[in-house]
Amino acid sequence: MAKTRTTYICQGCGAASPRWMGKCPDCGAWNSYAEELLPAKKSKTSRSAETSTVRPVRLSDIPPDREMRIPTTCSEFDRVLGGGIVPGGVTLVGGAPGMGKSTLMLQICGTLAGKGKKILYISGEESAAQIRMRADRLGVSHDGFLLLCETDLEAMTAAIRHEKPDIAVLDSIQTVFSGEFESLPGNIGQVRYSGHILTGLAKETHMPLFLIGHVTKEGTLAGPRVLEHLVDCLLLFEGDDRHFYRLLRSVKNRFGSTQEIGIFEMTDRGMREIPNPSEHLISNRDQSASGSCITVSLEGTRALLVEVQALVTPTSYGVPQRTATGFDHRRLSMLIAVLEKRLGLRFGNQDVFVNTAGGLRLNEPGVDLAVALAMVSSLNDRVLPSDAAFVGEIGLSGEVRGVTRMAQRVSEAARLGFRTLILPENGLKGIAAPESVRIHGVRSIRNVMPILDRMK
Repeated sequence: MAKTRTTYICQGCGAASPRWMGKCPDCGAWNSYAEELLPAKKSKTSRSAETSTVRPVRLSDIPPDREMRIPTTCSEFDRVLGGGIVPGGVTLVGGAPGMGKSTLMLQICGTLAGKGKKILYISGEESAAQIRMRADRLGVSHDGFLLLCETDLEAMTAAIRHEKPDIAVLDSIQTVFSGEFESLPGNIGQVRYSGHILTGLAKETHMPLFLIGHVTKEGTLAGPRVLEHLVDCLLLFEGDDRHFYRLLRSVKNRFGSTQEIGIFEMTDRGMREIPNPSEHLISNRDQSASGSCITVSLEGTRALLVEVQALVTPTSYGVPQRTATGFDHRRLSMLIAVLEKRLGLRFGNQDVFVNTAGGLRLNEPGVDLAVALAMVSSLNDRVLPSDAAFVGEIGLSGEVRGVTRMAQRVSEAARLGFRTLILPENGLKGIAAPESVRIHGVRSIRNVMPILDRMK
């Protein structure tokens, strides 16, 4: 058997070194070198023998393979995956500690085991007794549920080949180690090599594989970025461990949309899906407070009603603060500049804090109008109408631009009882609203203020 070689690779720029270095001489990054395994060199004869049998095939000669997804009966999870689990697909589920990654996967495995699927749950972080105790609390079915507490990569692959499960889950990829490396589990080289071997095994056996991973304090997935490229689907849990709501977002999906999100609630019985998130996101709204505004945000194929909160208060510092939670900080600065230039408002001596209720992160421009009006409401200490929702993108000249899927947004707002909608005028063509809903079309941020004055 040919001997393997190790080298040290900078995870920032890819520079190689025969020994570990504290600082990369190429990119200047500190502590970025990680040990990696290099394949043994093959002789020219062996390479020729291998490549001589490789032949391309015609695309028309490949039989069509209809995608047969496995539903999990959890509609929020299936939505994010694109309709269910794809056989042979490798999914990486990441999130901060306490987000509920292991809890959700244990529940999904229990549901599938109860439907007759053979599940292999591999844990490198908990003992068998701990998992059994949590499974009993969650009401997980025991039939067809196989548990393996192991961290050795070779033992895992042997168990998968022997048991031939319908679905396998590994919790977590950072605990796996291979005897090919002398480094400890969690090393970048270990994670990369383990991910490569497990992904190849899943493709070979046509077995769906779920890998659970951790994120760093910066919010990025721990380990090498190549791990994200290896998998077919990357799901990330968002939220705060001090709140009940958890958002499962699809960052990468080869078999579905990357714009979908699933909303769950953490309870003592595990993760509970929220089928109607709009009602939950605005249920605790204080309708008598200024700085509160309702918008309809589009997340994937669903429209969500979200409360945008703003607090504008005189600053106690030389430089006013600009803080945004759940909203882009640079776009907040742009909206403040537009309000100062086009409406003559003054925020130079005011601290501005913007927050989206429920921990939702708003990334689309259709929420600009609501964020701007929430700041105006707080600055003037004026309460906005409680039955009004605002949608629109704001340009640098103060114009309110149209956004996509306006009819779906109008329908969701009307369903939850909102009777007044302030929308872009150029996006109202073909919109059929219920008789109980009054729509006001605006071209500029200046046109909104007279409408609000008439609604007093």
